[in-house]
Amino acid sequence: MSDGEMEASEAAPHHSHTPKRRLWRGLRQQWKLLGLFEVDPRHEFYGFTCMMKEGLSAAVQNTIDNPVPDELSEEDFDMEVTQIHEGFRMETYAGPVFAWLRRCLGMDEREYQRSLASHGCYLQFISNSKSKADFFLTNDKRFFLKTQSKREVNFLLSNLRIYLEHLEKYPHSLLVKFLGVHRLKIPRQKLKYFIVMQSVFYPDERIQARYDFKGCEVSRWTDPAPEGSQVIVVLKDLNFEGKQIVLDQQRSWFLRQVDIDTSFLQRLNVLDYSLLLAHQPLHQDERQQGLSFATLVMRTAKSMNVGSSPSQSSHASVPGAVPEEDSTLLVAQLDRQTDRCRVVETRLIDGRDLQSESPGGQALGAEVGTDSELEEIWAQNRRLLPGTKNPLHVIDGPELRYFVGIIDIFTVYGFRKKLEHLWKRLRYPGRTFSTVSPPAYACRLRQWVQGHTQ
Repeated sequence: MSDGEMEASEAAPHHSHTPKRRLWRGLRQQWKLLGLFEVDPRHEFYGFTCMMKEGLSAAVQNTIDNPVPDELSEEDFDMEVTQIHEGFRMETYAGPVFAWLRRCLGMDEREYQRSLASHGCYLQFISNSKSKADFFLTNDKRFFLKTQSKREVNFLLSNLRIYLEHLEKYPHSLLVKFLGVHRLKIPRQKLKYFIVMQSVFYPDERIQARYDFKGCEVSRWTDPAPEGSQVIVVLKDLNFEGKQIVLDQQRSWFLRQVDIDTSFLQRLNVLDYSLLLAHQPLHQDERQQGLSFATLVMRTAKSMNVGSSPSQSSHASVPGAVPEEDSTLLVAQLDRQTDRCRVVETRLIDGRDLQSESPGGQALGAEVGTDSELEEIWAQNRRLLPGTKNPLHVIDGPELRYFVGIIDIFTVYGFRKKLEHLWKRLRYPGRTFSTVSPPAYACRLRQWVQGHTQ
């Protein structure tokens, strides 16, 4: 919200009480320094977020009462459900489809409902985005809620099937996970469309720095937070100059996934999307990778389910769908003489671990015989964050854990953007800016990532 909008809202009749206005202005300034602030009863968006919470709770309850089908139909993608509440109505678009995706992501519907409709207030995120969207975080910071234009919502819904197919084909895609699309209708007010998506930066307790990359230079600098302060600032490309994303053996996978995802967005004819990145230091035991190799292999096997599709399977094909109670584990055994790895199936029976073995005493399981195959198993697992149910985009380097995700994928390269491109060519000769054709945008971001990783 701009200062002008804030002043306008303060001038409105319902903000005419001077002491309350002064208190709110002081709180706003205090929280603005932190990058987000609580939407409490004194906040101008408090009523709006209360409607969001009530409406979302009822919408998710509908999917709890009507379980997601094993096979999605065209009707599921076209479904619109309107629920009437006191003082407003809320429409939910393609509810079964997003519920199917949430199940694929290993999310429990009741837990999702509790997060969206908790008693704690939402948090408003102060963004330096040029869009007029409002950004909110659930109180536990797991989910983002963002207002969108009708055009952007229609774009997402029209491409929803191929979006799901992309996630199914590439379970570790960097694309942000969209979890719901809704519309609030309030009497005598403009319709409000909003989406729910996972927060890329979760959990954020130990994150040291956050960045938003577009691969260009114009308007890509943000003043950093004062030294030693708790201010939350999302930095940009120019702030990262002279730094590197250190991934070592993970680099080749990361470059390939960026290439795959940007190629997909190029086919959608979009631009101006961002690659978000944050990092936090690894704990000492996490740096000693060999100590947890068996756990890593187990997590890989459980996070990958090849062969399912959004319309044909009820099983999870997106990473993170690990059953909480599973009696079968896979454990890696490394032959010290041959350096070959066996993946052994272990079942829990009466509290004891029993390994399946052949009559000759050899454990039954798949052998991973080559270094490349072993590295592939390792690479898949290192991108899954232990101790959290969210299938986050996580990559571990030697010293840092990186949170990554691609967001803001709704800007289509249409007539207005083409005119903007021509104007910026005249305005910024010899400099790189965000408004370029989708092929050029994708190529440039890939090159930026390649030049800033090692």
